[in-house]
Amino acid sequence: MSALKIVLRKKADENKQIPEDKPFPIAIRITKERISSYTYVGHSATIKQWDATKQRVKSSHPNSARLNNLLSTKFAEANNKLLDLETLRNDVSSRAIKSGLASAKHATFFKQADIYLDNLKKQGKFNRRSADKPRVERFREFLDGSDITFSEINPSLLKRFKAYLKGTRTITDRTVVNHLVVIRTIFNQAIGANIVDRKYYPFGKGKIVIKFPDSLKMGLVSDEVKAIEDLKLPAGSLINHARNIWLFSFYFAGMRVSDILRLKWSDFQDDRMYYSMGKNDKAGSLKMPEKALKILKEYKRKSPIHNLVFPDLETLPDLNDLYAVQQRINQKVKKINEGLVDIAKLIETDKKLTMHIARHTFGNISGDKIPIQMLQKLYRHSSITTTIGYQANFIHKDADDALDSVISLEIK
Repeated sequence: MSALKIVLRKKADENKQIPEDKPFPIAIRITKERISSYTYVGHSATIKQWDATKQRVKSSHPNSARLNNLLSTKFAEANNKLLDLETLRNDVSSRAIKSGLASAKHATFFKQADIYLDNLKKQGKFNRRSADKPRVERFREFLDGSDITFSEINPSLLKRFKAYLKGTRTITDRTVVNHLVVIRTIFNQAIGANIVDRKYYPFGKGKIVIKFPDSLKMGLVSDEVKAIEDLKLPAGSLINHARNIWLFSFYFAGMRVSDILRLKWSDFQDDRMYYSMGKNDKAGSLKMPEKALKILKEYKRKSPIHNLVFPDLETLPDLNDLYAVQQRINQKVKKINEGLVDIAKLIETDKKLTMHIARHTFGNISGDKIPIQMLQKLYRHSSITTTIGYQANFIHKDADDALDSVISLEIK
């Protein structure tokens, strides 16, 4: 059994001779198996002002009535949390109980959402935070700006939220799913912090099942890529820079633009490029194609800042500030994509041309020509299953032949 008691927190050597007018912090003491931990309530009192028997301040303490009400509330919250923790685990320690009590003040969804978004910022994840913050705000909007406990977030509420999203804005099913993923992530964070019982988890079989809808992946064909290569564009212009970055990505199997813009000249040795993919830290090297070497020659300059190949991040003071780096990359990619819109007009294609389409284009042109194990290496996928699923979007021959065999209606 565990025991809770409201006490004045005094150091051991202060028990011998204590000045009556010296204030001490008021704390809730958690004791289990003769081991105690303390969680503080944020107020203090002197020995003369404290009633140890009743575990409350005397009337001589300023604002005694309000403070005693607060202590009663804190004690009740602590006791309820203690019962929840001991119901979940019989072997819970006093330290774990303290941790659970300390986290109780963050027990509502949006307080946990604030912690989640703050952690993303500390981890330098600008893109993830900038995408997830509006999703949190849309959930708050759905709730008319009020906070909500995790036990109130049930399948019925989430179904209403899905309908609300579809009814108030023009969005895809994938966007709706992304909103639910954020809620699920924050819910899991709260469970991991022992803030909410897993029995309230609204996701899974028989509840809300999150399934990503298939997305259409369309890349350019060889003639369109050749048309981009052959464009005569002004040296040093934004549109030429956009063309160079897009082609560089395509030449390296759809290398992510965030990795391209962080490349340093030291990453190129003996006509090979060495880099670790930022998304999963998978390292490797590739031989430099002549076409890629030609692009690099355009960016040769004396004493490049941070030794960067491409100049997009040069004005940043510190490349170790991952949040600032991602933020700047996001800004630069928007500019590059604007240039790619103009390029699409010049080559007269109706296909949407963005940096991400370079990866789809490589997949589309490679089709089933390259062994799947080699494609896994080129794409830097951790699992070959991911490669198979991705490349399946671009392999059409068997399906096309099967369709033709039926509708050709040849008479034999």
